[in-house]
Amino acid sequence: MRMLPFALASLLAVIGGPAPDVRAAPPQPTGALHERDFDWEIGTWATDVCVLRNPLSGQAPQWAEYRGTSVVRGLLAGRWNFVELSVAGSSGTIEGGSLRLFNPQSRQWSLNFASLKGGVLTAPVYGAFDSGGRGMFTGTDVLEGRAIMVRFIITRPSANEARFEQAYSIDGGRTWESNWIAIDIRMNGGSALPYSNFDPLRQGLPDELGSRGAARPSPCPNGANLNR
Repeated sequence: MRMLPFALASLLAVIGGPAPDVRAAPPQPTGALHERDFDWEIGTWATDVCVLRNPLSGQAPQWAEYRGTSVVRGLLAGRWNFVELSVAGSSGTIEGGSLRLFNPQSRQWSLNFASLKGGVLTAPVYGAFDSGGRGMFTGTDVLEGRAIMVRFIITRPSANEARFEQAYSIDGGRTWESNWIAIDIRMNGGSALPYSNFDPLRQGLPDELGSRGAARPSPCPNGANLNR
């Protein structure tokens, strides 16, 4: 899921011209259309998120940790999908949704996020999954008046686990700084539970995860300065 917790303006308003085309960077899918690439994610997930609160500041990184759920639902016979995110921590709450749209002409997905607090879709990222199941999505945006590139990577360490990492670049993609790291574990060991069975803002992991959930490591980088 692509998550931008900051309210970002349009890049065109800042640079006064067309944005660079970064949609060619992600891997190009081959063969049959990939409109069901996210089918594996449909269901309810326990979510741990680590958010960099001062991205691209040049200062010591300040991370905040959140816990809650992600609920992924198919739309239009599963060809699109929607992610409902609701997590909480000592720094507050993050609630919002990510609309994933598949373009059959380009065979690429666009990931479009909006928070409840902002109420506006952020600039999308575009991309696809490669033959190994790794998804990479890139785009452009603006952060505090600076034009930036955005990269969002999705991987699946196991059948019931997913990892999402977002990073920003201010040098055209030569270097990247991660600012959003999330780990999802499918609830009830592979069978998605009804959303009503779990309070997404409850502190701690759901009972259905058992001992594995209680021992889950933080998604934050080792040695991170955490605001829990």
